[in-house]
Amino acid sequence: MPDGPDIVIIGSGIGGATVAAALAPSGRRIVILERGERLADCPEARDEAAIFARGHFRPVETWHTPEGEAFNPGNYYYVGGNSKLYGAVLIRYRAEDFRPMRHLGGTTPGWPVSYDEFEPWYQRAEQMFRVRGDAAQDPTEPRHSGAYPFPPVPDEPDISDTRARLRRAGVTPSPLPLGVEIEGWLRRAPTPWDAFPDTTGAKCDAESVGIAAALAHPNVTLETGARVTRLAADGSGRVVAVEYEQGGVAKRLAPGLVILSAGAVNSAVLLLRSGLANRSDQVGRNFMNHNCSAVLAIHPFRRNRAVYQKTFLVNDFYLTGGPDGAPLGNIQLLGKISGPILAAAAGLPRPVAHWIAAHAVDFYAMSEDLPHPDSRVSVEGERIVFDWRRSNWEAHEALVAKLKALLRRAGFPIVLAKPFDRRTPSHQCGTAKMGTDPASSVVDTYCRTHDHPNLFVVDASFLPTSAAVNPALTIAAQALRVGDHIISKDLAA
Repeated sequence: MPDGPDIVIIGSGIGGATVAAALAPSGRRIVILERGERLADCPEARDEAAIFARGHFRPVETWHTPEGEAFNPGNYYYVGGNSKLYGAVLIRYRAEDFRPMRHLGGTTPGWPVSYDEFEPWYQRAEQMFRVRGDAAQDPTEPRHSGAYPFPPVPDEPDISDTRARLRRAGVTPSPLPLGVEIEGWLRRAPTPWDAFPDTTGAKCDAESVGIAAALAHPNVTLETGARVTRLAADGSGRVVAVEYEQGGVAKRLAPGLVILSAGAVNSAVLLLRSGLANRSDQVGRNFMNHNCSAVLAIHPFRRNRAVYQKTFLVNDFYLTGGPDGAPLGNIQLLGKISGPILAAAAGLPRPVAHWIAAHAVDFYAMSEDLPHPDSRVSVEGERIVFDWRRSNWEAHEALVAKLKALLRRAGFPIVLAKPFDRRTPSHQCGTAKMGTDPASSVVDTYCRTHDHPNLFVVDASFLPTSAAVNPALTIAAQALRVGDHIISKDLAA
C-alpha cells in the first residue's frame, strides 16, 4: 500500500477484532497490526499442568509496582488477544450500571450514554458472538429487544443439583450468557474452557468471530508479530504515522485513521510513550480491575463430576444486599478446578488438592472497582509501572461473606475463599475513559480522542466504570457502535 492504508487497527482483541469486522464491509483498506501470532493447536492447549503450573501460554513480560517490585502480569498476546483464554462470558451491564450508583466505597460517575441508547448494539453483539442464554430468568436483566440466538449451555448433573440447592436456599440462579459451542469444545478434549486456550474455534472469541469476519473481505489485511512502538502526529493533531517492529525490522504506516485496541494497559502505555491524547492528564488514570475471589463449596461426602461446570450466575446481590442496601456484585461459576490446577494455584500437596477438587463446586465472586485518578498505569523509560489502588473492598468482603453463608445454607459445610491479586488480570479497564468534557476524559462517546480527529481508542480503556460483570460484550457492542459511526460519518475518507 504505497500511499498508506485507510485504517490501521492496533490489536486484535475483542475491541479491535469487532471494530475490524464492523468496518470491513466499507471497502476501506484496513490493516490490523497484532504483536502476537496465531495460536496453533498443540498438546499443551488442554494440559492443565502446562497451562496453570508451567505458564506455557503466558508471555515473558515484566511490569513493576511503584515500589519497584517486578511481576508477570498474565496478559496474553495472540491473534484474538486475551479472549483466546477468556471464560466466554458475554453478559450485558445492567441498566443501572449506566447511571451513577452509590457503593460502599463511593459513587460511580455513570456513563455519558444511556442503556437504552446502547441496547441495540448489545443485541447485535450477541448475534455476532452467537451467545447462548436466557434473559427471562435473571431478575436484574435489563430490557432486551430480542432473544439470545441460542439456548443456554446445559448444566451437568451435579451442577443442576447445585442450582436446585441454591434456589431452595433463597436465591435465583440464572443461565450464564456464554459464547461457546459446547459440543465442539468437548470434542477436542473433556476440559473446561475457562482459562484454557481456544485452538479450534469452539469458543466465540475475537479471532474465531471478529477476525474471521473481517478477513472474509479482501480489503482487510492482518499482520502478526507487529509490535507498535509509537504513534506520530502533525501540528494539527492528526496522527500521520504508526511505527512498529516486525521480525527485527522497523516499519511505518501512514493511515488516514488509527484505531488503538491494544488493551487497557498497553493502549495507555503507547499513548504515553507517543505523547498523545493526554491534554486532560487522564491517560493511564482511572485504572480498574475487578475485585474477585475464588470460592470453593465443599461437601466431604459428595463428589462433583462436572467437566466444564461454568453455566449459571447469581445476581441477587448485584444491586442490593449490603449495608443500607448497597450493591455487592456478581456471583458466577468458575470453570471446573481440577487437582493439578488447585495444586498450582494454592501450592497444596497434590493428594490434598485432588481431594478438594473432587468434592468442590467452584464459584467466582466479583465486585465493582471504582475509578480513581490515582489508580493508574504509567511509564518510566522502558518500564511499565502499574499502581492499582483497589477500591470498594468492603463491598467485596460483604459479597464473599454472603456467598459463604448462602453455600452453607445450600448444604456445603466447608467453604474456602481466596482473593485474586495483581498477577491475575481481572478485566482491566478505564485508562482512556469516555466522556463529553475534554478536560476530564480522553475519548468522546464514540471513542474518538478529544485531541486527535483521526485517532480512536476501542478496547476496555474507554469504560468509565467497571460494573461488576465481565466486560467483553460491552466492549464488542461499543466497537460495533463505533464502526457504524465511522462509516456513517465517512470518517475514514
